[in-house]
Amino acid sequence: MTIPSRSEVERRRREYPAGTRVVLESMDDPQAPRVGSLGTVRGVDDLGQIMVSWDSGGSLSVILEAGDRIRRG
Repeated sequence: MTIPSRSEVERRRREYPAGTRVVLESMDDPQAPRVGSLGTVRGVDDLGQIMVSWDSGGSLSVILEAGDRIRRG
């Protein structure tokens, strides 16, 4: 997995500011919420991971470099 550039991390922070609602499209993780689950972005960390609090009660970051996919919802 590659680490995104500083400019890419900043772009993600602009695209997914804290409070943004998102919908999970795919995540290859045994603890992932179901596809279609809704969540609220808590922020984007320095590695570009999008930190999400899922409505189902869990908190699991979205890692775009690992193939995770979300959309604004």
